[in-house]
Amino acid sequence: MRVLVADDERILADTVADGLRQFAMAVDVVYDGDSALEKISLHRYDVAILDRDMPGITGDEVCTRVVDSGLDTRLLLLTAAAGIRDRVEGLGLGADDYMTKPFAFAELVARVQALARRSAARLKPVLEQDGVVLDTIRHFASRDGLTLNLTPKEFAVLRVLLRAGGQVVSAEDLLEQAWDENADPFTNSVRVTIMTLRKKLGEPPVIHTVPRVGYRLGR
Repeated sequence: MRVLVADDERILADTVADGLRQFAMAVDVVYDGDSALEKISLHRYDVAILDRDMPGITGDEVCTRVVDSGLDTRLLLLTAAAGIRDRVEGLGLGADDYMTKPFAFAELVARVQALARRSAARLKPVLEQDGVVLDTIRHFASRDGLTLNLTPKEFAVLRVLLRAGGQVVSAEDLLEQAWDENADPFTNSVRVTIMTLRKKLGEPPVIHTVPRVGYRLGR
């Protein structure tokens, strides 16, 4: 799951991003509407969290442009305005959800996960293949009934492989979907994460390397 956080309150934006990363989400952060539009034009986000009151290009305008462009990114608006009229106005812009500040972080996570499940990709809350089970809501993973103690990044990579349904996923696609924009495309992060994930999944091997192509999940 890839998420964009756009809020001119930098401490809040960074705190939200760090928290979402603990739930195995790849999160990019910007602090103004212009940067938000630029990122959305470059990357495919499952969910974008937009502050309505950013200076310059507001979150409202970003929301309108994304909706008009036909992108399938789900939009969650944040604002300090808590009135019913404000919420109706925000949803009328085409936003998928709306939260007022201050908010409970646990609720924000739940709403982001719910929006991602409604995306074009139809993210299922529970993924399963060849004895591997991943519950994205409870953040729980197991193989053949045995609990797996995965890091957020291992969880994210396993989710991408399970969503592929046995198809080969390239290292580039893993970087795009499980890491944020700061990931170095020449790093060995993917290889190292795959290696540690394989060890935790145990025998017989369930993640296979397809030489010069990528990785796939299966017996």
